[in-house]
Amino acid sequence: MASVQADWVLEELEKLSKVQPEMVNSALEKLLQEHPDLRWAIVVGAYLDGHINLGKAAELLGMHRLALLKEFLHKGIPIRLGPETVEEAKAEVEAWSKISSSGGVEV
Repeated sequence: MASVQADWVLEELEKLSKVQPEMVNSALEKLLQEHPDLRWAIVVGAYLDGHINLGKAAELLGMHRLALLKEFLHKGIPIRLGPETVEEAKAEVEAWSKISSSGGVEV
């Protein structure tokens, strides 16, 4: 089989995901299940780029959050805790205010 040129394949996958998302998601999930190193690299990359938080990364990797935290520390992967910008901090305060005022959580 000829080697795949990643650039055009990724472009086509992106286009296809807009019209047949189930097909692309299924294929990607299978790929990531069969290649745990690829899953790790993609999830850690998404975490480092700020697309997902530590809890979501742990979920995607099938790990407990604290186990992933320990693994990140062991591998020297930077840990992102708390909001990174003033806007994120304000959004968190606002969200907690809404939750606590509705009686959902005692603070």
